Amino acid sequence: MSTWHYPDHIRYLAGVDEVGRGALAGDVIAAAVILPINHQIDGLTDSKSLSKNRRMALYKQIVDAGGNFAIGQSSSREIDNKNILIATLTAMRRAVDALPIIPDYVVVDGNQVPCWKYRSKAIVGGDSLVPQISAASVIAKVTRDHFMLLYDSLYPGYDFFSNKGYGTASHIEALSVLGPTRIHRLSFAPLRS
Repeated sequence: MSTWHYPDHIRYLAGVDEVGRGALAGDVIAAAVILPINHQIDGLTDSKSLSKNRRMALYKQIVDAGGNFAIGQSSSREIDNKNILIATLTAMRRAVDALPIIPDYVVVDGNQVPCWKYRSKAIVGGDSLVPQISAASVIAKVTRDHFMLLYDSLYPGYDFFSNKGYGTASHIEALSVLGPTRIHRLSFAPLRS
């Protein structure tokens, strides 16, 4: 596994990651996180590889450690109107712009960075390499899961509690019976048809 080294003279390094790109329903959520320089948070990694309980424990540790973080999101309508890539980059920009501290440098999970004023770098697999991106992955995932639990109560029958808006067999079946809700992405297959 390759490693990444911080640029010199960086005090506030922000990590950015997103969740929900491939879902059929719900917002795409991005998080930006600046961890305290001497944080003692062990086990930060890509949130997809963590159990729900471990994610929740890390979320609490990030908050308790005094990490500065912010959320950005793009709605299903924005995703339909702009496309998923532009909506994702918009959510990332919103997250970084909302940070209470202006970062000196921003590292983004993936292969693209938004058009913005920040010095930055995209790092493929960054959510497993850079603690700030890993923390952003955790914050984004916990936040989006919470939204999907709320949507599960607003739109019963789609099993958002379990599938979090992704295209599981039960979700596709519910769509064929109930049709789409206002949080579904109508530009995504199979909803386009």
